Amino acid sequence: MTPTIEVRRARTSDVPGVRALVDRYSPDRRLLAKATVTLYEDVQEFFVAVEAAEDGAETVVGCGALHVLWADLAEVRTLAVAPSLRGTGVGGHLLERLLEQARDLGVRRVFCLTFETAFFGRHGFQPVSQVLVDSGVHEELLQSLDEGVAEFLDLARVRPNTLGNTRMLCVLAPDPSS
Repeated sequence: MTPTIEVRRARTSDVPGVRALVDRYSPDRRLLAKATVTLYEDVQEFFVAVEAAEDGAETVVGCGALHVLWADLAEVRTLAVAPSLRGTGVGGHLLERLLEQARDLGVRRVFCLTFETAFFGRHGFQPVSQVLVDSGVHEELLQSLDEGVAEFLDLARVRPNTLGNTRMLCVLAPDPSS
């Protein structure tokens, strides 16, 4: 029987499942380790893929978050799929929901730091090397306490977290309905 998988907004009850995915991929630096409190604080940024059992119980089998950095710039974070479901389209569905959310928010550029360049490339992301904001915005972003923003800015204190990652950018086409 094919499992039923739904992609939806995350709920606080999904955080233990997200935690399990982060713990699965953070030892080999595929994902950054995150404190559980951070996952709860950021739950509104997450979408999850859940597999429904016959009794109605749900298991988180994928997750991803969209974090807005500036008026026209956001980051895809913590995109992960259970190993047994990699290559089945679950990650693509999650990423498409995150990009849809970015469009809804008015964000036109979405970036990621990733080892999974082929996956993101299939979804319109291109490798970039430069910092993607002007100097005024850069100065504003330096005031953020968010570690992901520090990684985006390529600050020396976070470089060990990003070694080997590729910075990729997707420029979103305008929503034809707007």
